[in-house]
Amino acid sequence: MDNWDEIRTAYQVARLGTVSGAADVLGVHHATVIRHIDALERRLGVKLFQRHTRGYTATEAGQDLLRVAQATDDQFSQLSARIKGRGNEVSGELVVTTIGGLSQLLVPILAEFQEAYPDVELRYLTSARLFRLEYGEAHVAIRAGSPPQQPDNVVQPFLRLRSAIYGSKDYIARNGMPEIPGKMAGHRFVGMDDPTSRAPFAQWMRENIPAHQVVFRSGDPRANRQAVLSGVGMGFLGTYELENNSDMVEVHPPLDEWDSRLWLVTHMDLHRTTKVQAFLNFLKDHTAHMRDAHR
Repeated sequence: MDNWDEIRTAYQVARLGTVSGAADVLGVHHATVIRHIDALERRLGVKLFQRHTRGYTATEAGQDLLRVAQATDDQFSQLSARIKGRGNEVSGELVVTTIGGLSQLLVPILAEFQEAYPDVELRYLTSARLFRLEYGEAHVAIRAGSPPQQPDNVVQPFLRLRSAIYGSKDYIARNGMPEIPGKMAGHRFVGMDDPTSRAPFAQWMRENIPAHQVVFRSGDPRANRQAVLSGVGMGFLGTYELENNSDMVEVHPPLDEWDSRLWLVTHMDLHRTTKVQAFLNFLKDHTAHMRDAHR
């Protein structure tokens, strides 16, 4: 088992099921893939694949090889990501991941960071799934909710975002100012399209706003924000989003129970690297006014 190229080839064939697919991923000719498979099977003395017209299917021995090779490939990817993150230069790829809906807050800061460090190539990933920092999928994660508990991560408190209920001036002119909670009959609301959302304001809305009055729902925070701005109905928006917006009316002021906590998360192996520290310090400096306002 001393030829990683052959093992990696077998792994890709087992994963994809075809020689041509493995050849494309590995960037080699399909004849090279077949030669690697044949050589590995001769060396091991077992058949790793059943050949058929639709492609290659891993045998039991092939499945065993797939599991070991996948773990090894993951470890190599992890090592590569960590090596790339080291060094004394603030340059190269920087991957930042966070929940959706924070672009209005973060993208201007990211733009200023890139202006200060023009050799950095930024990737800004927003997804509901948690990117695995231990496998190098991201350098910095900005996560919401309870403090993340992964043992190999460095977790720092970042921001407490305040939310209030807003309506557009046009909406209030058409429907009047409601009393919340209280006289809400006939009023329309914008909400999240996730009945299990643990966001504090989403839980409050489920408990206090009749479902038939939530006339616009979306899993995209940007769509919900635009719906409120467009007068579709009233809804929760971050106070930071509307600091200079004169077209919106605060229907209900922020409550502590509606606050969302944000955390900065980095992997311990990359936390002290020059690039990651430069970004964390820049991010904290450019949001200090928001933290000061909540003290």
